[in-house]
Amino acid sequence: MINRRKFLGQSLAGMSGLALSTSAFSNIIIPAQNRKLGVALVGLGYYSTDLLAPALQQTEHCELRGIVTGTPAKAERWKAQYNLPDKNIYNYETMDEVANNPDIDVIYIVLPPSMHAEYSIKAAEAGKHVWCEKPMAMTEEECQNMIDACNKNKTKLSIGYRVQHEPNTQQIIQFTKNKTYGKVEDVSAAAGYREGRTDHWKQKKAMGGGAMYDMGVYPLNAARYSTQMEPIAVTARASTTRPEIYHEVEETMEFDLEFPGGVTADCITSFGKSMNSLMVNCSKGWYKLEPFQAYNGIQGETSDGKKLNEKLPNMQQAKQMDDDALAILNNKPVLVPGEEGLKDIRVVEAIYRSVEQNDKVAIS
Repeated sequence: MINRRKFLGQSLAGMSGLALSTSAFSNIIIPAQNRKLGVALVGLGYYSTDLLAPALQQTEHCELRGIVTGTPAKAERWKAQYNLPDKNIYNYETMDEVANNPDIDVIYIVLPPSMHAEYSIKAAEAGKHVWCEKPMAMTEEECQNMIDACNKNKTKLSIGYRVQHEPNTQQIIQFTKNKTYGKVEDVSAAAGYREGRTDHWKQKKAMGGGAMYDMGVYPLNAARYSTQMEPIAVTARASTTRPEIYHEVEETMEFDLEFPGGVTADCITSFGKSMNSLMVNCSKGWYKLEPFQAYNGIQGETSDGKKLNEKLPNMQQAKQMDDDALAILNNKPVLVPGEEGLKDIRVVEAIYRSVEQNDKVAIS
C-alpha cells in the first residue's frame, strides 16, 4: 500500500513536466518556503520543554504539530499549552501510526542516546524526515543503521549540532577553510558544567551516560570543524571526583587528538566543572570563541582584533530547525547529516578503547 506522502510525491513528479511546459498550470507551482513543515517531538524532557518547543514558536519554516511521550500528564499539559489535536499525540507504543498522519513531516528524537537509533529508524520507516539530538547514537553501527534506514525510506536525517548553524561558529569554520590565519597548528576545546543530579540517565552507562557522550561531543565536533580534518589517533583519560555518583561512567574525560600533518587537539569535557572555550592556533595568528557552545551569547575574537559577536534574532534551536526545514522543502542537503554524527561516534568509541587500554589508539 502506498502512503499519502509517497502518493503526493509521485503525483507531483508526474505533473512536473506538464506544469513547467504548460503555462495554464504554472499557478500551481508554489514556492516551498510558503509551506511550514509539521514537527513532532519525541521525548518531552528539559530540552524539548524549555528549548525546542519555545524555539518552534519562533521558526518560519516549521512548527510544532505533535508529540510522542510516555507520560499522560505531560501529554495533557502540552495539548493545552500548544493547542495540539488528540490525533497528533502519540505514546511510544503508538508512534508507528504517525505514518498515516499528513500533519507530521518531521520527527525530532530528543531521548537518551541509547534510544536514538531505535526511534530514528521507526521515524524513517514511518516515512518521516528525522532530526536527532546529539550524540547521534551509542555505536558507529547504530549510526550507520540510522543512515541506511533514512536512505531506504527516502527521508532526510539531520543531527542536532546547533552550533554549526550559529554565525560566529560558521565564521571560524570559514577562517579554517580559507586559511585566513594560515594553516591550523593546534586546537584546544573544553566543555562542561557541574551536573548536580544523582539519579539521571547521564549517570547510567546503558542509557548513554557519561561526560563523553553528552558534553564531550561538543569539543570533539569543534576539533573536527575547526581543523576541517578527521583525527587519526587519540589518547584519553577518564576520571571522577564523585565516585558515589559516577561509578558506572566517567565524570570527566580528557582526550588528545592527532590529525594528519602533525595537527593536534587538546580536549576536555566534564560533569564536574564549568568550561566553555575553543581556541584555534594557526601559523599566522589565532581565533577563539568563549563561550563556544552556550545556548546564547557565543562570541570570540581573532589575533588581529576582529570581534566575533554576531547575534541571532532568535534562539539557536530556531535557526537550526529552520535551516533543516528549508533543506527538506527545497530538497537540498542538510547542514549536519547523519554521516557527521557517525564520524564523531567513531572517535568516541576510540576514546573509550584508549581509556580501557591505557594507551594511544588509532582511529580508522
